[in-house]
Amino acid sequence: MFFELFLGLRYLRAKRKQAFISVITVISVLGVMVGVMSLVVVLSVMNGFRADLMSKILGVNSHVLVLSYGGPFEGHEKVQRSVEKVEGVVASAPFIYAQVMVSHLGNASGAILRGVDPGNRHIVSFLNRMVKMGSMTSLAEKMSPPPLIIGAELAKQIAAHPGDIVTVISPEGKLTPLGRVPNSKKFTIVGLFDSGMYEYDASMIYISLTEAQSFLGLGNKVTGLEVNVKDVYSSDKVAKRIQEALGYPYWTKDWKIMNRNLFSALKLEKITMFVILTMIVLVGALNIISTLIMLVMEKTKEVAILRAMGASAKSIMTIFIFQGVFVGVLGTLIGLCSGLGLCHLLAKYQFIKLPSDVYYISTLPVKVQWGDVAVVAIAALGISFLATLYPSWHASKVNPVEALRYE
Repeated sequence: MFFELFLGLRYLRAKRKQAFISVITVISVLGVMVGVMSLVVVLSVMNGFRADLMSKILGVNSHVLVLSYGGPFEGHEKVQRSVEKVEGVVASAPFIYAQVMVSHLGNASGAILRGVDPGNRHIVSFLNRMVKMGSMTSLAEKMSPPPLIIGAELAKQIAAHPGDIVTVISPEGKLTPLGRVPNSKKFTIVGLFDSGMYEYDASMIYISLTEAQSFLGLGNKVTGLEVNVKDVYSSDKVAKRIQEALGYPYWTKDWKIMNRNLFSALKLEKITMFVILTMIVLVGALNIISTLIMLVMEKTKEVAILRAMGASAKSIMTIFIFQGVFVGVLGTLIGLCSGLGLCHLLAKYQFIKLPSDVYYISTLPVKVQWGDVAVVAIAALGISFLATLYPSWHASKVNPVEALRYE
């Protein structure tokens, strides 16, 4: 063992008269530990929020939407064949989107009507994960009134249950000799939609594509095409290729564009939390500085003797750097273990609940990204190392003649 490392570790074990220095060392370790633990937990929760939010958004919406500048368009089958030839596209399906009112027993609420093709395997597998009661295939059943799947929160708002008959009102309506009047139609609830995201569950209803076309008077027109891609993070590139393949009057938008503000806010919040919580590590670093300065003052005679015996200024500086870095490494390791352990408990037991009508999700999500853990560890070790430089440099400048003159 290098004598610098040996002495650095030896100085950590304070004598009885230096117990106060030992206490400050423990506080320094705890400061670094708390900072690292906080950073790991908070960044993992932020990653969990982003991943959970993204999975819920993509569980309801497709990766790319193909729309027309002229509104609803005909001949979607030809457009669909062209879209599915584009590189990176997995599947596509037509859809209808409209704003309506839903009424039941005198309770009314605004809603988003989505007309989908229940015979499309892509749509059935895509949305069936969110249907908690019933199935998307039930929308294809021939019954009177026609079938409808409603969001669980929306069903609560209008006091409706599976099997009940609700009235759907379209404000666009139909054209009569007296002008345009709202169009209404009765539907039977055959299932409940529960994505876990309050915004969608409180506003979404699904009916079959043909029923939506008939109800809204669209004929064979559709609002657009839903497209799923292989890599969700390259959806913008695929959307651009689709637009180039189709040309005017078609245009595309991907999930990144539709939720740009939300994910930008989450990214900014994550960076802000990292900067704020790094201050806790800085507090631990300040404790390291104070510990080493007090130790240098306490060990002035020993440092002078080492210099008189031939130890270089670089060796003296290395002794105290080793000591400070050891405190930083120990605090970082304990902090990482504590943070990762707490993240594991949060992910496994989900003991922190959130009000679903206020937040997008009902439990606190956790997702550990090892890249973030590495950045936290490197930042903590870097701050701890920088904290040792001044006290170590000060120790290396001790003049042995001055220190030992009156001994």
